[in-house]
Amino acid sequence: MPERRKFSSPRREKRSGMGIPMIRVLVDASSDYSLEEVRQKNLIFVPIQIAIGNNNYIEGVNLQRNDFYSILEKTGLFPQTSQPSPQAFLDIFQKAKAQGDELICILLSSSLSGTFQSAALAKSMADYEGIYLIDSLSATFTIKILADYALRLAGEGQGAPQIVQEIEQLKKRVKVLACLDTLEYLSRGGRIGKAAASLGDLANLKPIITLDQTGRVAVTGKCLGRNKGIHHVLAQMLKTPLDRAFPVYTIYSFGTSNCEKFEDKLRQNRFPFTGRLQIGPTIGAHIGPEAFGIIYVEKARPSL
Repeated sequence: MPERRKFSSPRREKRSGMGIPMIRVLVDASSDYSLEEVRQKNLIFVPIQIAIGNNNYIEGVNLQRNDFYSILEKTGLFPQTSQPSPQAFLDIFQKAKAQGDELICILLSSSLSGTFQSAALAKSMADYEGIYLIDSLSATFTIKILADYALRLAGEGQGAPQIVQEIEQLKKRVKVLACLDTLEYLSRGGRIGKAAASLGDLANLKPIITLDQTGRVAVTGKCLGRNKGIHHVLAQMLKTPLDRAFPVYTIYSFGTSNCEKFEDKLRQNRFPFTGRLQIGPTIGAHIGPEAFGIIYVEKARPSL
């Protein structure tokens, strides 16, 4: 893999007054980019609407992340997300086609949402070969790592097919591990039964979750208490070496106390991390407050 380089956006050049076709990167709201970062990096961004009770929201427009978690705690409701329609993608694809731009779309796991299917339908309607769809088989900031790398490669002058090939390989190595503080929100979302959630909370069980190879939420362990949860996550990470060419992010949902304790353990073990990021509604609705975890890239195994 290339050495880490300073981020650069894809070039914008002009020749004889005509714009040269560009490679653009598209993400949906499940990537958890802030709208400010979307603008800074010149990403194409597809929002996802969130319904809580009778109210509809778009994160970053009329709903901030801390407010989202506060509403969940106060109301006891489970939010419903509306996947983007094929038309939302088609409008973007037709514009790219008219301009001759190429689009690399890195989308929420098809096992978690119909977002990828909406984009696939829109691509068939647009009838344009310059659209590349990548099923991330993931969510939240794992998509950010993929999209940032695609932007880096585009800035270095690589073509869209080569970038897509690199991202398809990289997505197999991006890992997320999270320790939940409560089972209540998995119960609200129908992931586990209410009785099992109540018993688990009474026993102070802290489930460790990840996204498996099919892009589904999977439980990798259940620990008695937060401290054992922290040690479990560290042990999982130490099984494989990190790829230092990529960032390592600690992640949290609502409330930073558990995440701060986790970061202290990382420092004690001289385990470097790049920064702390807050998980948005797409995954946050299932994990609840005081969840913490980490996102990293495993080092590529040498080919035989």
